[in-house]
Amino acid sequence: MSESDTVTTEVAGRVLVITINRPSVRNAIDNRVADALVDATDRLDARPELAVGVLTGAGQFFCAGMDLKAFIREGVPKKLHTFYINGAKKPLVAAIEGCALGGGLELALTCDLIVAAENAQLGVPEVTVGLFAAGGGVLRLARRLPEGIALEMAMTGRPIGAQRACQYGLVNQLSTPGQATADAIALAQIIAGNAPLAVGASKQLIRNSSHLSEEEFWPQQKPFSRLVLKSDDAKEGPRAFAERRAPQWTGT
Repeated sequence: MSESDTVTTEVAGRVLVITINRPSVRNAIDNRVADALVDATDRLDARPELAVGVLTGAGQFFCAGMDLKAFIREGVPKKLHTFYINGAKKPLVAAIEGCALGGGLELALTCDLIVAAENAQLGVPEVTVGLFAAGGGVLRLARRLPEGIALEMAMTGRPIGAQRACQYGLVNQLSTPGQATADAIALAQIIAGNAPLAVGASKQLIRNSSHLSEEEFWPQQKPFSRLVLKSDDAKEGPRAFAERRAPQWTGT
């Protein structure tokens, strides 16, 4: 395990568990948290032995959003939008306990999948303090939820429960309270067991194709098809299947 004041990272097999570590303030985001999150995702993307990241929060909360006291002193954390815009090239799974509010929900929306405790609350209350969900919240909520529900959350500032969020597809998996991180790691390990190039191509194509017509999509897929189909892993997968053994992926 490696630690800083505000974020810890721990390797679990091929999974990097990234934990926001400010439980006394419900893991609120300040400059140090934003810097450490970018550093952690850079580490995830740079190390070939790591395949998937899990983002969670220490204690009973995922993240209550921006640290407003720090915001008054320092403004918006300088690297926060870097995280919101870039996330990670490799898959990221959010594990939500307690609440994911404001910038905290936007952290989760930057991830590819969300696992949440059944009693968790998800919301963007920025309008109640004179702000709006400018860290990708208004965009990503509208993509992952029916428009009316996204508008309700963004304009009222009221959170919704994880069970309702799961019904709409915002949350992928519900967990018993206290088990979200363990369940997120288990989900991440399933992803990590698959071929890295194929997983990466699937993520990028799904992420980047929501606005494309079929005619526009096929040319976008061509370079990914060439890369994956000519890879060593594309040969290893069928060979391992025929030999009734687990494949040994190289990511090449």
